[in-house]
Amino acid sequence: MSTPFYVSPQQAMADRAEYARKGIARGRSLVVLQYADGIVFVGENPSRALHKFSEIYDRIGFAAAGKYNEYENLRIGGVRYADLRGYTYDRDDVTARGLANVYAQTLGTIFSSAAEKPYEVELVVAEVGETPEGDQIYRLPHDGSIVDEHGSVAVGGNAEQISGYLDQRHRDGMTLAEALKLAVQALSRDTNGTQREIPAERLEVAVLDRTRPQKRKFKRIVGARLSRLLESGGAASEAEGSEEEGSGED
Repeated sequence: MSTPFYVSPQQAMADRAEYARKGIARGRSLVVLQYADGIVFVGENPSRALHKFSEIYDRIGFAAAGKYNEYENLRIGGVRYADLRGYTYDRDDVTARGLANVYAQTLGTIFSSAAEKPYEVELVVAEVGETPEGDQIYRLPHDGSIVDEHGSVAVGGNAEQISGYLDQRHRDGMTLAEALKLAVQALSRDTNGTQREIPAERLEVAVLDRTRPQKRKFKRIVGARLSRLLESGGAASEAEGSEEEGSGED
C-alpha cells in the first residue's frame, strides 16, 4: 500500500489561493468610485444579459468579477438575506456591513473546505449614505476577508494597476461625468501602459444615487445619457434625463 502524499496546510491554502486568483484574473476588471451624489459602478461588459452589477436592497449595490455562475449564486443569496432581514425586522436593519459579513462567512467556508474548489470571484458591496461620509464600500476577495475601501476600488484581472491609477487621480466631490470618465480611462489602460478605446456599447454602468426621491437608489445608466456623460467629461448636467434612460433593478 502506497503512502499518501503529504501537503502541509500552509501549502494547500497557498495553492487554493493561487488557483482562485488565476481564475479571477481571466475576467475583465471593474471599478467602483464615490462621486458627489453617490457611488458609480463601471465595467467593460459586452453582454446585455449577464450583469456584473446589481441591486441588492434599497441603498445597496453589488459588483463582482470572476466566474459568472458563482457570483450569481452569491448575489441571489444576498438578495434573499436582505429581503428576509428587512421583512423580519426593519428595512434600515439591512446594511452593506451585514451583507459583507454574510458573504465573508460563505466565501471563507468554501475557501477552507478541502471538499470543494474555492470560488473564483471577487466581490464589492457598496451602500450609499445620506451624505458622502456615510457611504460604505467593502471589497471581498476569494478567501472571505473584508477590506473597507474609501474613494475607489478595482477588482478583476488588472486590478492592481487600475487601483494605482485611480488612487493618484480620484478626488472627493467629483461629478458623475468626471468619475465616469476617470473610470473608463483606468479600465482602458493595458498592462503595457498603452491606452485603448472602450465604446459606450461595451460598458456596463450603474449608480447608487442618493438624490433619488424614492427608497431604491440603484439605477442603470444606458443609451444616450451614457454617451452624453462620456463625451462631456464633466460638463454634462447630471440632472438632465436622470430618469429617462436609467432604471432601477427589478
